[in-house]
Amino acid sequence: MPDPSLDILGIGNAIVDVLARAEDGFLDAKGLAKGAMRLIGPEEAEALYAAMGPGIESSGGSAGNTCAVAAMLGAKVGFLGKVADDQLGRVFAHDIRAVGVHFPTAPLQGGAPTARCLILVTPDAQRTMNTYLGACVEFSAADVPEEEVARAKVVYMEGYLFDPPAAQAAFREAARIAHKHGRQVALSLSDAFCVGRHREAFRALVREEVDILFANESEILSLYETEDFEAAAAQVRGEVALAALTRSAAGSVILQGEARHEVAAVATKVEDTTGAGDAYAAGFLAAYTRGLPLPECGRWGSVAAAEVISHVGARPQGDLQGMILASAGNRPVSTVLG
Repeated sequence: MPDPSLDILGIGNAIVDVLARAEDGFLDAKGLAKGAMRLIGPEEAEALYAAMGPGIESSGGSAGNTCAVAAMLGAKVGFLGKVADDQLGRVFAHDIRAVGVHFPTAPLQGGAPTARCLILVTPDAQRTMNTYLGACVEFSAADVPEEEVARAKVVYMEGYLFDPPAAQAAFREAARIAHKHGRQVALSLSDAFCVGRHREAFRALVREEVDILFANESEILSLYETEDFEAAAAQVRGEVALAALTRSAAGSVILQGEARHEVAAVATKVEDTTGAGDAYAAGFLAAYTRGLPLPECGRWGSVAAAEVISHVGARPQGDLQGMILASAGNRPVSTVLG
């Protein structure tokens, strides 16, 4: 079997993000639940976009952000996700390739336009996401080329893509191909509300196909329908080989077999939590695919997440590799950056 030429292959929604600040009153007036991710239709997308204040527009999507951050950390990364053959689709493709991510998916010809996510950031740094999936819903098993999956050490899939039925089939196909070629499958649960919509399907996927699971506290509690974090941690330990569970300011817990590693969060001023989990997964996987110890993988994730939440926007604005080196303490540079 040939050695992998990619460290990570992300699979997820190819979305153009639009971020704008908003007061709580704006959310109340629009009937939006703070901190939630909801799917909207094209008419509501247009109306909400028109009502939003000035914002930042960039290529995004959860797995897309993870891939971009991992590439910034030196990982060799690819991404599969469906855009339309339109202006936003070309913007997305250019942006993700410009940060060093291989993006081979052919655009959708005709049909729905490229997806966009309207993200409202309130003064408490919570983000409320309103997503029009557009062309994303057309992603299917036909968009999962065996040669692309086979060349990646880890195939990373985002839970947000799980809503369309065709995408669930694509996840299964990607996992089948990955395991056929001796690769690992990682899944991010992405959102507690998404987990609630598809709990049984997620549980089955985790048990049967996932090697590495990423989840925040609310997502893992939703998956196992409990209010007890330790109970959820015990359950996930029995279902996946490796789990990285983030707990905001309390840091993260990494579980592998009987081993448990607790990793501290990196102190920072929180401006916008958009992309925190995406960045954590990126840092973790960039270190993991280098063969670094699990606590170090968690530290990379914590550094990446802290950088992203220190400003508005889901992509780093600082020198992540420099930050990881600066926070390495007495560890040798060869241990930190390989």
